[in-house]
Amino acid sequence: MPGPAENAYNLRMIKGTITALVTPFTERGDLDLEATERLVESQIAGGVEGLVVLGTTGESPAISDGERKTLLASVQEMVKDRCLLVAGTGTNNTVKSISQTRDALDIGYRFALVVTPYYNKPTQQGLYEHFSMVASEVPGAGIIVYNVPGRTGVNINPDTVIKLAQAQKNIVAVKEASGNLDQVNALVRSGIPVLSGDDALTLPMMSIGAVGVISVASNPAPGLMSDMVRAALDGDFVKARELHGKLYPLFRVLFLETSPGPVKAALAEMGICGSTLRPPLAAISPATLEELKKALKETGC
Repeated sequence: MPGPAENAYNLRMIKGTITALVTPFTERGDLDLEATERLVESQIAGGVEGLVVLGTTGESPAISDGERKTLLASVQEMVKDRCLLVAGTGTNNTVKSISQTRDALDIGYRFALVVTPYYNKPTQQGLYEHFSMVASEVPGAGIIVYNVPGRTGVNINPDTVIKLAQAQKNIVAVKEASGNLDQVNALVRSGIPVLSGDDALTLPMMSIGAVGVISVASNPAPGLMSDMVRAALDGDFVKARELHGKLYPLFRVLFLETSPGPVKAALAEMGICGSTLRPPLAAISPATLEELKKALKETGC
C-alpha cells in the first residue's frame, strides 16, 4: 500500500500559517462580505500561507447551506491564487460531510478540513470508516483530518490516522489539537504532515517536526504568527521563541472564553469586523474584554 509521503498532493503546500478565519456578521446577524474582504486582505498582507473558510472558528454549525456556498465562493473570488484555500466541510454526519466536501471541490477548493464527528463518539473503527468514506467519495480533495477531542468528545488515535493515510492517497495532513505531544510525535515519525491546532503549542509541536499551524491567533496577528512559524521552519528557534513570547498573552486571552468570541472581539477592537456571534454563542464578558485589550496592546495588534 502507498505510504503517506506517496499521496497525490504536493505536501510542501501544507505548511506554514493557515488562518482559521472567523465569519464576520452584521449587527443583524447576516453575512458581512465587506468585513470578510477586509479580513482576507489583512491576512494576505500579513503573509499567511493559507486560509480555512468555515472551520469551526467560522461558526460553521450556525451557517445555512446557502450561506456556506455564498461565503466559499466569495472568499475564493477575493483570494484568487494569492494563498492556499481550505474549506471546513466536516460534520457529525458522514453523508453530509461528503456532500459539503464535494460542494467545496465544485466551487474550486482543493483542500478540505474534516473534523472528527462530534457528539456521536464513534469508535476508532467508526472514525476510520467515516474518514475513508469522505476521502474515497471525493478523491479530488486533499483531506486534512482535524482532531480536537476537547470540542468533539472523541480522539482519533495515531494508529488510525496512519492506517487512513496508507489507504487513502488524498489524506494529506492532520490538524492536531489533542494537546498530547506523544501523539504528535507518533504522527510526525510516520511521515504524515502535522499542523498544530493549538496556537500556544505551535512552537513546541514544531520543535518535534510539525510543519505549521491552523491558527485562531493569526486572525488579529497574521504577521507575527507567520514570522514565528517561518522562523521555526527555518530552524531559527531563538527568533521563534522570542516571537512566541510576544504572542503568548494573545494566545492565552483568546481562549479565556469559548472561541471565537474573544477573537471576534479582538477583530472588532482593530476595526476589521464586528463582534457579532450567532447563538448559542454569546458576547464575551467585560472582564475578558479588558484582558483582551491589554493583550492586543502588548502584542502591538
